[in-house]
Amino acid sequence: MAIHDTPNLLDLPGIRVPIIQAPMAGVSSPAMAAAVADSGGLGSLGFGAMIAAEARKAIQQFRELSAGPLNANVFVHRPAQADRARESAWLERLRPQFEQWGASAPAQLQEPYRSFLVDDDMLGMLVEEKPAVVSFHFGLPHRHQIDALHDAGIVLLATATNLAEAAAIEAAGIDAIVAQGYEAGGHRGMFDPDIEDSRLGTLALTRMLAQTTSVPVIAAGGIMDGAGIAAALALGARAAQLGTAFIATDESLADAGYRERLFSDAAHHTTMTRVISGRQARSLESAFTRWGAGVPDGSVPDYPIAYDAGKALNRAGKAAGQTGYGAHWAGQGAPLARALSTRALMQALDAELVEALKC
Repeated sequence: MAIHDTPNLLDLPGIRVPIIQAPMAGVSSPAMAAAVADSGGLGSLGFGAMIAAEARKAIQQFRELSAGPLNANVFVHRPAQADRARESAWLERLRPQFEQWGASAPAQLQEPYRSFLVDDDMLGMLVEEKPAVVSFHFGLPHRHQIDALHDAGIVLLATATNLAEAAAIEAAGIDAIVAQGYEAGGHRGMFDPDIEDSRLGTLALTRMLAQTTSVPVIAAGGIMDGAGIAAALALGARAAQLGTAFIATDESLADAGYRERLFSDAAHHTTMTRVISGRQARSLESAFTRWGAGVPDGSVPDYPIAYDAGKALNRAGKAAGQTGYGAHWAGQGAPLARALSTRALMQALDAELVEALKC
C-alpha cells in the first residue's frame, strides 16, 4: 500500500457539514456542485459518461462558480465484452418497443463510453486539474492510477456494497468508503455485477463497516433529510451521501419527464432493473422497467453496451411524447424529494441535522 499524505475528507477546506451530493452522471451539474460546496458540503460531478475534455470543461465551469471542494467521480467497471450474437438478439427483442413509437431499432450497438481502467486521458486530466476528491464506482482502479492521484494530493473514495469490497478498498489505500445500501438510487456499485448481490441495507452496511474498517465510512442510500443524516452519523458514518434528494433541485439536469415521474406514484415503486444499461440499477417504475421484469439477466448485453440501446429507445419514446424509457434513477426515499434550489435544500438539510442532533 502506497504511503501518502492526502488530508482526511472532512478536513478539506470548505467542508463544514457532513453532506456529500452524489455524483449523478447526467443529473449533477457544475451549478449544483458549486451550490453544495458554497453551502459547506462536498459537491460532486459524475464523469462516467464523459470524455476527458468534457470532464475538464465541467471542472472549469465549477471553478468559475465556486472555490469550494469538488468530488470528481469515474466509473471503474470492467471493460465491456462485445457479443454480436447476444446484441443482435437483444435488438430483436427490443424491436417491438421501438416500433410502437414509430421508430426503428439501431442496426448494431456500440460501447458509448470507456472505463476509467483504460482511460489514460481522464487520469491525466484529473492529475492536472487536481479536484479535491476523486471517487470510484463499480470497482477499484489500477495501482498506478491510485498512486498518481494520491501523488497529486487528491483524496480518494470508493463505493462498497458489502464487506469484501470494503476490505479491498481499505487494502488498496483508498481514503474513505462509500457504503452503498440496497435502497440507493442508480447503479449498484458491485465490483462484479454477475455474482449474487448481498442486498445489504444502508444502516446495516454502515454499522458493520464502521466497526470493521479503519477508514472513514460515508453512508449512501435512502437518505433524504437531516434526520436520515443524523441516523447515519449515529451508526458511525463520518458523512452521508445524498443523490435522489438533489434530483428535483433547480440546478439539476433532470428533464421535465424525470421530474414529473419523481413526484408521481412511481416514486413509491422504485425497482432494480438491468435492461436500461446492462447493470442492476434502482429506477423509478416505468414502462421500460415493467417490460424488463420478465427479461432474463443473461440476455442483456454487457454494460455499457446495453445502454446504447436504452438511450436510443428513450430518444424514440420522447420523440413520441412518451417519457417512460429514460434512466430515471431514484432511491427508495424518492417520496421524500423536494423541489427547491440546491442552496435552499442544503440550508434545510443543515437545519434538520442540527435539530436531529439535539434529540
